[in-house]
Amino acid sequence: MKKKILVTREVFDEVLDFLKRHFEVTANQQDKVLGAEELALALADKEGALTTLTERIDEDLLRRCLKLKAVCNIAVGYNNIDLAACNDHGVMATNTPGVLDDTTADFTWALILAAARRLNESEAYVREGRWDKWRLKQFLGLDVHHATLGILGLGRIGQAVARRAAGFQMEVIYHDVRQAPPEIESACRVGYVTKEELFRRADIVTIHVPYSRETHHAVGAPEISLMKKSAILIHAARGGVLDDNALVEALRGGIIAGAGLDVFEGEPAIHPGFLQLKNVVLSPHIASSSEKTRFRMAMMAAENCVAALASGNPPNLLNPEVMRKRV
Repeated sequence: MKKKILVTREVFDEVLDFLKRHFEVTANQQDKVLGAEELALALADKEGALTTLTERIDEDLLRRCLKLKAVCNIAVGYNNIDLAACNDHGVMATNTPGVLDDTTADFTWALILAAARRLNESEAYVREGRWDKWRLKQFLGLDVHHATLGILGLGRIGQAVARRAAGFQMEVIYHDVRQAPPEIESACRVGYVTKEELFRRADIVTIHVPYSRETHHAVGAPEISLMKKSAILIHAARGGVLDDNALVEALRGGIIAGAGLDVFEGEPAIHPGFLQLKNVVLSPHIASSSEKTRFRMAMMAAENCVAALASGNPPNLLNPEVMRKRV
C-alpha cells in the first residue's frame, strides 16, 4: 500500500505525476490557501507533505498529525516551519536550496534598476497619457554604474547579486554576521564593512538575510536614517527582516529616494502606505518566479519527499538532529 501525502498548493502536473508513482497523493490544485484547521484535517492521515511559505507547521499542528514524518518546503526559506517542534515529533523538514539563487539575483537587479531609474513612475506617466513633451529634468534618477552597492547578507543569493555588479563597475561592500572567506570576497569583488558603514556609504542597499527571531526588523528606522538622501533600498529576502512601517515613513519624509520591494510583513497583506507612494516599486513575492526555477523547486521538494519516506535520509534535510529522535 502506498504512503499518503498532501501537496498543499498548486504544483506542476509533471511534479504530481512523479509523486503519484510513489505515493497516494492528495493535491490542492485549486490553490486554496488552507487555514490552520483545514491543514490539520488534511494532514491527519498523511505521512508526508509538500508545503509552501503559506502553511505554518508548528507544535499545534504536529500534535494533531501523528502520522506525519516529512515536511518538504517548496522554498529556500523555512520560517514557516518550527524545526524544534519537528524534532520533538520526529518529523523531517527539507527545503530547496541553490536552485533559485541566480533567478532571485536577476530579479533583485530588476528591482534595483526599476527603483533607481524610476521606471514604475515613468511607465504610469506614459500609460496615463500625460507625456506631452521631452524635458531635460524629467524623472531624474540614480546612476547605477560606478555607484556603491551595499549587500546585507552575503549568502548564495547575496554573492550572485555581487557578481552581477561587476558589469556596472560598482564598488561592492557587504555586511554579514561573519566575514566571508577571502576566496569568496575575491571572487565577488566585495569588501567587508560594519553594518553602520554599509548603510552610510551605499548608494543602493539590498537585503539578503533569512528571517528569524534574530533578524526581525534587522533593518528599521535606525539603519534607514543612516542612508544617503539619494539612496535606494531593495528587499527581496523575507518579510519581517525590514520594518515596513519605518520604510514607509522614510519614503514619505524624503529620508531616502526610493525602494524596491518583493516581500512584505504579513504578506499578502501590505502596508497601505506603500500603495500611496510613487517612489517605491512593488512586486508580489516573485523573485524566484521563472518557469524553469519554480519547476525545479517543486521537483526538488518532491524528490526530498520521496527520499525522506523511502530511506529516511533526504538530501536537503534542515534538522539532522531529528535522526536521534527517530532512532
